Amino acid sequence: MVTPPKTIEVQNLRLAYGPKEVIHGISFDVRRHEILGVIGPAQSGKTSLLRCINRTIEFTPGVHLQGAVRVDGEDVQKVRDVFALRRKIGMVAPLPVGLPLTIYDNVAFAPRCSGMRSRSELDGLVEQCLRQAALWDEVKDRLKTLGTKLSGGQQQRLTIARALSHQPEILCLDEFSIAIDPVTTMRIEEVLKELRKEMTIILVTNLVQQARRLADRTMFLWNGEIVELDRSDVVFSEQPRDRRTYEYVNGIFG
Repeated sequence: MVTPPKTIEVQNLRLAYGPKEVIHGISFDVRRHEILGVIGPAQSGKTSLLRCINRTIEFTPGVHLQGAVRVDGEDVQKVRDVFALRRKIGMVAPLPVGLPLTIYDNVAFAPRCSGMRSRSELDGLVEQCLRQAALWDEVKDRLKTLGTKLSGGQQQRLTIARALSHQPEILCLDEFSIAIDPVTTMRIEEVLKELRKEMTIILVTNLVQQARRLADRTMFLWNGEIVELDRSDVVFSEQPRDRRTYEYVNGIFG
């Protein structure tokens, strides 16, 4: 079986907030069209890792970064057009953050900022993204309604549609299901299974069974270090490579 090419390569990444180092020299890769699950206790560096990949980490004062993060072979710290980088790497936060705009304008916002002006093109893209986020059938007759009027689960799917609107090659999800019900969570999981055909997905999740259901490979991150990174069937087996992995995924600690 041919191994897919690498989309993301992380080499000896160290991250500190002021004097406190939170990621301690980790190295790994993410392959094209895979879902990489990232699990671990709180304060393990999971969110910080995502923010290093799309360079939103630089919004935090006092950050010190060493090592390299490469996307398609290019060091993200040396990218001149950071806005293009962030369009390439979509990000979905734990809590839905809707813009104070209509449902339509929430999705059309980024394409308009990128110069798309054709109404027919915008209409097509808005519908495509809402369909990809499994939201179109619920909102197609009320696209002029404020996005903030939607339910929590619908707002999270709207956030995903907005992340997809700049047609990213990589989608990073940071505990997307933390504030939504199990039924909506399962709907979004089905969406992600379809999206992996088109893009690479990094899924940070506090639900270990979610990683087990979705991820091709799973990384167990603990205190800023990689304890284990392997196929999900190995990580969630009775005999992973590291005993701490077994104890964490089985709720013995964490």
